Amino acid sequence: MTREIIEAVHVIEKEKGIDGATLISALEDALLAAYKKTPGASRHATVELDDEGDFRVYSIELPSDIEEQLIEEARERAITELEVLEAENGERSHTLINDDDLDIDWSGVPPEQIQRADVTPHDFGRIAAQTAKQVILQRIREAEREMMYEEYVDRVTEVVTGIVQQAGDRNNVLVDLGKVEALLPRSEQVDGERYEQGSRIKAVITEVRSGTKGPQVILSRRDPELIRTLFELEVPEIADGLVEIRGVAREPGYRSKIAVESHAQGVDPVGACVGPRGSRVRMVVSELRGEKIDIIPWNTEPARFIAKALSPARVREVLVDDETKEATVIVPEDQLALAIGKEGLNARLAARLTGWKVDIQSDAEFAQAEAEAAFAGGEDNEEFSGRCSAILANGKRCPNAAVPGSRFCGIPAHRELAEREARGETLEASQVVGGVSGEEEEAPVEETGAAEEPVAEAPPVEEATEEAPPAEERPAEEEPAEVEEPAVEEPADVEEPAAEAAPEEPVEPEVPVAVEEAPSEEEDEPSAA
Repeated sequence: MTREIIEAVHVIEKEKGIDGATLISALEDALLAAYKKTPGASRHATVELDDEGDFRVYSIELPSDIEEQLIEEARERAITELEVLEAENGERSHTLINDDDLDIDWSGVPPEQIQRADVTPHDFGRIAAQTAKQVILQRIREAEREMMYEEYVDRVTEVVTGIVQQAGDRNNVLVDLGKVEALLPRSEQVDGERYEQGSRIKAVITEVRSGTKGPQVILSRRDPELIRTLFELEVPEIADGLVEIRGVAREPGYRSKIAVESHAQGVDPVGACVGPRGSRVRMVVSELRGEKIDIIPWNTEPARFIAKALSPARVREVLVDDETKEATVIVPEDQLALAIGKEGLNARLAARLTGWKVDIQSDAEFAQAEAEAAFAGGEDNEEFSGRCSAILANGKRCPNAAVPGSRFCGIPAHRELAEREARGETLEASQVVGGVSGEEEEAPVEETGAAEEPVAEAPPVEEATEEAPPAEERPAEEEPAEVEEPAVEEPADVEEPAAEAAPEEPVEPEVPVAVEEAPSEEEDEPSAA
């Protein structure tokens, strides 16, 4: 019977991949436990496989002093193991330690001090057969569980496809993966998704736990790795390494942003992920059940990357601070809500994707804050030194350099602010943002626009012609009276800039006659009327 057991062990070793030596050792331990249950069994014994292939039981007799020492060492090991078990469970154990149940290790005792005697029972073959069957089946189950655990623990972060087995529980969903049943906890489910029994779903393996009934595989539908893997499955360029996904930011069930980079010349990373007519990204969106996805080109420049990450909003300017990893994003007023997103979703995803703290402001808010900082800081503010501190009527900072010794440039309206400040007057930010100086500054701004508009509309190519003649020639043909009215209303606004602009116009010889004749005709016609 014993030889048949050995042959069965070799067959199991080949078919199940279980180590034969492990099975033999397990059999010896089980047979020893069975022997100690027989009446009159020795206190210390061992079971060994002899040369003929039979299991034999040998009693072990030790000197009293060595036996007491070995029992004390075994008792300490048992107490230590019990304390570790209590710490893991968080509960105090009331298990009593019996000296007869201690596992004594006499491997370090010299052989001459050990007395061995063969005490194999006469019916030990029957006991061995029954025990072998139980041990072999148990070891097969344990080995299969261990192999299954090793297989799935190496597949963590991998996307698997399974069939929903049980979806009635509102908290957990059981998914059949073929060899094992996986668990999709409520915390890893996407809000709004429904999992019908028998439907197929894709999920990410996030954790594998070892249990008495086999490995417990934990799945997730919320993990950002799900999007990365889905694109790898749908986009050949990503699988081949031509396109790389550099980052993923996801709000499960609502919107996700991915940053992609091309490693091959001529390969558009965004176009490769979108696919012909959006076919590739549509497959990913379908698997995610309608979740919106923004595909953004990766950029090493933080300002450009942050601007793209706030898509679909249009960004006007990005100011970055490399030390604090903070960025101030300036957007048009009509793009502010779109850039922030519903409940801050778009801004939050952009911050996750880029790794920067993002502060989004409208251009009007930024101009107001800049003006207040400029006036609060004064000349000692290094951030605004060397640049005019006035705010234009359109809400932007004056781009001109400040006059030495002043915070303002030489434009008359800004020079007046400098004079007022020199007289000791306190200037508030509100005085230059839509205030007096802002209105005074509108004159040069409007003059520039007025000079450009007639040039674009007039048939003659007179790009450098003075502003007054073209403006007067058109109304002169229609109604002379209308030419005189603006001339009376706007002399103050045009007078000073005209004096500054006159030296800059080099085309004086080309139009002397036209400039002189046109006013003479206009002056004669009203008088004749």
